[in-house]
Formats: sequence, structure tokens, C-alpha cells
Amino acid sequence: MISTSARLLRLIALLSSRPSWTSTALAERLEVTDRTVRRDVARLRELGYGVESDPGPWGGYRLGEGGRALPLILDDEESLAVAVALREAARSGILGGDQAVLSALLKLRRLVPASVAARLAAMDTTFEHTDRAGEQPLSTALLAALANAARRGERLRLSYRDLQARESVREVDPHRLVFTGHRWYLVALDVSRGRWRTFRADRVVDARTTGRPTEITDPPDAARLVARMITSDYPVYARIRLDRPVDEARRLVHPTAGTHDEDGPDGTIVTLGGLDPESLAERLLRLGVPFRVLSPDSVRDAVHRRATALAALNLPT
Repeated sequence: MISTSARLLRLIALLSSRPSWTSTALAERLEVTDRTVRRDVARLRELGYGVESDPGPWGGYRLGEGGRALPLILDDEESLAVAVALREAARSGILGGDQAVLSALLKLRRLVPASVAARLAAMDTTFEHTDRAGEQPLSTALLAALANAARRGERLRLSYRDLQARESVREVDPHRLVFTGHRWYLVALDVSRGRWRTFRADRVVDARTTGRPTEITDPPDAARLVARMITSDYPVYARIRLDRPVDEARRLVHPTAGTHDEDGPDGTIVTLGGLDPESLAERLLRLGVPFRVLSPDSVRDAVHRRATALAALNLPT
């Protein structure tokens, strides 16, 4: 089942591909019911997209003439880059689950040149995305509120739901928002407990300013804190040395996937977690650069086994 945003993008692409579609034909192409098609058409109209319909059993849907387009001071490649970014945001929910991103995308698509619109339509009709199980919708307004509070240094009263669906209210001093490529996390000081915490943004039920300024001294490295939290539940950890400066090591192993400690000007000690030694060995070999496993022996042995097997497969016959 594709998401509503993805389905609306597919619907726009289909409507753009020929003069008219019956509701039944659209439902078949989108693999939904006629009722869902009617709801999606109504939503497109609410977003300002002109979809016209003809009554009767032989009637259908078609895109109407758009309003007078305002000039867009972007070239074709720039227009495509902005539209693709908005498209991915609409599909992934990176900026929330409400209509803001999708509305902006549909408005932009009415302004871009026909060649750009055709390339976007091709992407919409051929790309597929899978939904992530257990994800909660994230409001763009909530994400903006967290970011603004951190920027302005305002203490928040946070209503938060944990993994066991238990809800609590606490006052926090927000510091940074970290996106891992999968989720947003708020890094904040839990005022009552006096320690730094990470909060999954999609589990924040409500966030209200208290009118008091934050009291932050010696804040942590936000990305590093999130990385430690994400990897804290892994049963196995590997400690390796990369013969790379720390900046390059962070490009190879993202800060949200491991911790990095400088080991001289050209070396970095990286700690990262995994489900078992074999999966960690596979991940390390995919780095594509020399490394040395410092610990544990189980990961070192797994790397040796895999490297030996690969070498054997490539021996001359």
C-alpha cells in the first residue's frame, strides 16, 4: 500500500499522460477503489489543482487549464532539483505528514517548463517506495516548533510517548534536531533529571513554550549523542581503526551510525554496533578501504573468514 502523498503524485502523473481518464481506469492503475479515486481528486482540488470531471457513466477526469503562471526564476535543472527534493520530502515524510510539502510541490509543478514536468511525471510513474512499519506521522508544524524553540533558546514543556506507549510530561531545554536519514531526533536537556536526552520527534505528542529561557552550558555533540543512543541496543560492537583522517572517516561511517575518535593526524578509531559478528564483518568490508579490527575477536575472525573466502573465489584457475 503506497502512501497518500505518493498516490496523489501518481494520480497527477496519470492525469497528465492523456486527455481523460474514467474513475474505473484510474482505480485499476492505482490499485485502489473508485471511492479512493474520488477522495484523492477532491483532495487535489483542495490543494488548488484543477481537476475537471464529466458526469454520467461515460464521464471521466481530466486536468483543467491552470491559472496564469507567475515567472519562475530558475533554469530547467534548478527547477528539477527543487521539485525532486519536494517530491522526496512528500514521499518520505521527512518534513512531516501534513499537506504543506505536497501543496508546495503541486504548485511548483504548474510553473516548471514542460520538459521538467515530463521528467517528474516519468519518475512518479516508475518509482516505488515502501512504507516503514511503526512510523508515526510527523507534523511539519511540530518539527518547526521544536527547531524554533532550539534556535531562540526557549524551554519547552514536552508531552512524550515512549516505546511502550506510556505518556509523560517533562520540561526540556532544546538544543539540536538531528536527522539520521530515517527519523528526526530532538537532543535536549531534561531539566528535572539534569541530563541530556534524545527524543524521537514522531513520539512527541505536544510541545509548548514555557516562557523561560534555556539554561544550557557545555552542550554535547548532538549527532554523536544520537549515534550512541541508536547503537546502544546492539548485541555486538566492533572497534576498528581506519587509516583515514576523522573527517573522511565520518563520511565512510556516518556520525549517526557510529562514534569517531581521532588517532593521530591520519587515523580514526570508529565504534559501531551490529546484530552479530557476520553482519558487522560484511558491513566493514563494504567500506572499501583498509581497516584493522581492534576488538572483539569474534568480529576479527568473521572478517578474516569472509576475506579469505573472497580471495579464494578470485584465485586464477
